[in-house]
Amino acid sequence: MPVEIPTFKLNNGAELPVIGLGTYARKADPGQFRKAVEDGIDAGYRHIDTAACYKNEEVVGEAINNKIKQGVVRREDLFVTTKLWNDRHGEKDVIPSLKESLARLNLEYVDLYLIHWPMSVDSDGKDMKLDFVETWRAMEKAVDAGLTRSIGVSNFNEEQLTRLLQQAKVKPVVNQVEINPTLTQHKLVDFCKQQGIQPVAYTPFGLISDARPEFAGKDVIKTDPKLGALADKYGKTRAQIALKYLIQRGIVVIPKTFTPSRMVENADLFHFQLSDEEMAVVESYNIDHRCVPGLPFKNMMNYPFTELL
Repeated sequence: MPVEIPTFKLNNGAELPVIGLGTYARKADPGQFRKAVEDGIDAGYRHIDTAACYKNEEVVGEAINNKIKQGVVRREDLFVTTKLWNDRHGEKDVIPSLKESLARLNLEYVDLYLIHWPMSVDSDGKDMKLDFVETWRAMEKAVDAGLTRSIGVSNFNEEQLTRLLQQAKVKPVVNQVEINPTLTQHKLVDFCKQQGIQPVAYTPFGLISDARPEFAGKDVIKTDPKLGALADKYGKTRAQIALKYLIQRGIVVIPKTFTPSRMVENADLFHFQLSDEEMAVVESYNIDHRCVPGLPFKNMMNYPFTELL
């Protein structure tokens, strides 16, 4: 039986499922991505997140179209996100880049198109120092052209969002950033909510994830008995407690896994509630550690993380 995942309403009225399927991986063959998306849709996921720079839009699109052809879902049941890469920030390049993504996905439109990072680079990876407000003008035209239903940003800080909001005709519906128990991001999350922008968390497990080597061999969070006791109380895993913590804060999460049983596990979060005291336990793991600091961009104009954490 597919899981049922509730939605949050975006500022343009669209409904975004609170749990999505992330598809970024440093090492994976195309078949893994295809199978993961097909398994995710079979499990009940309707929010699929990809990006041009992930180099997997084609197989993600194959999986989506396979499930539509099989009658498992209709296109209108799905919320598909992809992202504009940094080398296509020129105003004239945005719509062609989106059309290329749509061709790879074999879709007529996406539900959400994001500026992946506020920085811009040329084909050699050098800083072009383009104004993301100009990029946003072209994003707005993409909505008018029916190529995307919604537009938003990723990895923007509060100052950058403020400037964008001052210039935008169409308000961004989301800001997709790293948020997790070890990088709680309260100030940015609160600002987004005040502005009607939905925070979306990538890397939602932070240092709880075994995929993160930063604290290998140290008893920090993965083995902390307080988190283990919480997981045991609710018959859940530590990862599920981390996701529940974020969702209770009103944050959409996009965990990534290739394992069907974990897909179901990650979405099995809606029959229990963490108390304020239990939320505080998860809060206590915050060490402002950024798993995705974007270090190759650190000397560029518009680099968003003014403090390297």
